[in-house]
Amino acid sequence: MSAQQQDSHQPALPDPKEVAKTFAEVAQRASKLITEHMQRQMKHGIAAQTDELGIAQAFMDMTARLLANPYKLAQAQMNLVWDYFSLWQHSMMRFTGLETRPVAEPKKGDGRFKDEQWEEHFLFDFIKQSYLITARHIHDVVTNVEGLPIETEKKVNFFTRQYIDALSPSNFALTNPEVFRETVKSHGQNLLKGFNNLLRDIEEGDGQLRVKMTDPTAFELGHNVAVTPGKVVFQNDLIQLLQFSPTTQEQYRRPLLIMPPWINKYYILDLRQSNSFIKWATDQGHTVFVISWVNPDKRLAEKGFDDYMTEGSLAALDAVCKQTGESEVNLIGYCLGGTLLGSTLGYNAVKKDKRIVSATFFVALLDFSIPGELGVFIDEQQVASLEKKMQERGYLEGSEMGTTFNMLRSNDLIWSFVVNNYLMGKDPFPFDLLFWNSDSTRMPYKMHSFYLRNMYMKNLLKEPGGIEMLGVPNDIGKGKVTA
Repeated sequence: MSAQQQDSHQPALPDPKEVAKTFAEVAQRASKLITEHMQRQMKHGIAAQTDELGIAQAFMDMTARLLANPYKLAQAQMNLVWDYFSLWQHSMMRFTGLETRPVAEPKKGDGRFKDEQWEEHFLFDFIKQSYLITARHIHDVVTNVEGLPIETEKKVNFFTRQYIDALSPSNFALTNPEVFRETVKSHGQNLLKGFNNLLRDIEEGDGQLRVKMTDPTAFELGHNVAVTPGKVVFQNDLIQLLQFSPTTQEQYRRPLLIMPPWINKYYILDLRQSNSFIKWATDQGHTVFVISWVNPDKRLAEKGFDDYMTEGSLAALDAVCKQTGESEVNLIGYCLGGTLLGSTLGYNAVKKDKRIVSATFFVALLDFSIPGELGVFIDEQQVASLEKKMQERGYLEGSEMGTTFNMLRSNDLIWSFVVNNYLMGKDPFPFDLLFWNSDSTRMPYKMHSFYLRNMYMKNLLKEPGGIEMLGVPNDIGKGKVTA
């Protein structure tokens, strides 16, 4: 084979002009961000950081309990050493060409290790299994400490998992085979482009890193998402009520009112025409109305949960009946909208208002006794800290809430995009659901504080008369539907 033929198989060197241009952009952006960061530090002072989430205290309590039982700790260490020894035997057998079962395997559906080199290449297989063994032992040790309060146990469990996920070898350039190949192929251009992407996301986050999940320029409301035809038929300070155009010759007499959450935008139910619930409902002959909630700012800081009932569910119910001339309505409540629907049913029962004749709940909480991993973020210390921030601004920023939800599935909603955007140097794939997920909304201070304290923390909504709304003791158990 000639030298010319050999060279043809080598990856082409990057254009020096493009390299210089990218370096210049990175340097300029980095300098600007460092300057802005220093200015913020000088303006606000370098105050002592407080453990607002109570993470440090939780792990201190866990460590004290763990060290109080040295025998159990020593046993865990010996189990870890034995698994490492088994991995070494496995690796040596593979190195000599023998077939052997792996010591540790990723869980089914774990996308971090889907590249074939994680299994086929001796070194990457060793790195993968070593990580999985260590991760399992760390998690088992710290989450099986006896005598911890349940709240502390949940925090230790959750944040240990966050730590373990962050240290996955798939998140680093030299230990991720896909990134390693791309780095060699592009002569490191992927890392340079990725650093540029990182700086861009920090800039757009006003100093905070907001990992971009999708290409926002690929979607336009009313063009390729939220395209089901309709019009605004009513509005006030908190809502716009949308009525969607019928698609059948005849419609059911009873209209359908949908109350989505005000944590997110309504068009989760109207993404593409092929998966739009709103489009499907109109095609079944329903006259569909949907509440589109305002994205509140400081002016609406004092809007409470009562206001969301008065200007939200009740106002929309009045408007639907007026628009259609009907006195019976089917309602759907989605997520927080479902919590409001349950509250409205309890209120209407006291007021003898029977206009809601059927109620459907989509992933909605009425009993908050099992909030799942969200409970990790909701205790007195954290809520008090959150209230202080909200009181200063008048609202909770939607991106802050979005980060919390993303942490619940960090490998899918954080680290996969870190690898794609910053290590591979690629732009995120256009995905309508993630476009909607990134289109976050704010929460008014008064409403969110009431919601967290009375529903999540005290779980009073399920108690008869536990919460008073619009001067009426609310009892969701009295909310009855007839159809």
